[in-house]
Amino acid sequence: MTDPNKQSGSSPGKPDFLVENHGSIFLLSPQTDAGRAWIDENITHEGFQPYWPTVVIEHRYVQDVFEGIRNDGLVVAS
Repeated sequence: MTDPNKQSGSSPGKPDFLVENHGSIFLLSPQTDAGRAWIDENITHEGFQPYWPTVVIEHRYVQDVFEGIRNDGLVVAS
């Protein structure tokens, strides 16, 4: 899932997010300040987000979220 052509938003070599696939849901955990800032700006913690700032994402939305992260120059790794 890591794009080798992109640099991390704040720490070269360190992904901004780690993602865990749990079947019907994914957990997206920020690993850098830039990752946390992206979550704060783009994802609401209203509703069911019991692990905030780790974000619970339904399978049907995960590709759109990853695309937004990558378009903003950040890195996701599994």
